Amino acid sequence: MLIIALWRLLALFFVGLAFIGAILPGIPTTVFLLSAVWASAKGWPKLHDWLLAHPRFGPLISQWQTHRAIPRRAKWIAGLSMLVSTFLLLSSSAPLWVKYTAPTLMAVVMIWLASRPEMPTTCPMKIKTKVINPE
Repeated sequence: MLIIALWRLLALFFVGLAFIGAILPGIPTTVFLLSAVWASAKGWPKLHDWLLAHPRFGPLISQWQTHRAIPRRAKWIAGLSMLVSTFLLLSSSAPLWVKYTAPTLMAVVMIWLASRPEMPTTCPMKIKTKVINPE
């Protein structure tokens, strides 16, 4: 019971971080959502199913789980967010080591994101079939 409670707490923690990341630039959303799906699969099936069925995030999570694919639009949004965050950071009064370290880490993440595959633009379409009654 304690283990399940810890998995649930971890899943909620990741969902909270994903929510913050959706609002604040420079904080990733996707990695925390994927972490929430992972943690909820261990101890909170209802949250896990809810995240997978979510109209906005569910398809993205499924694409990652099945193909390890990241949509091009998500890559662009992530890249632009990191670029804006870098400019904001460089113009702030943050310590010099932060001004060097954070943009370097963001560049590494962007290189990794760019190396991930995208979903093919041509997905097999479902063909509607009409049943003809021979009678």
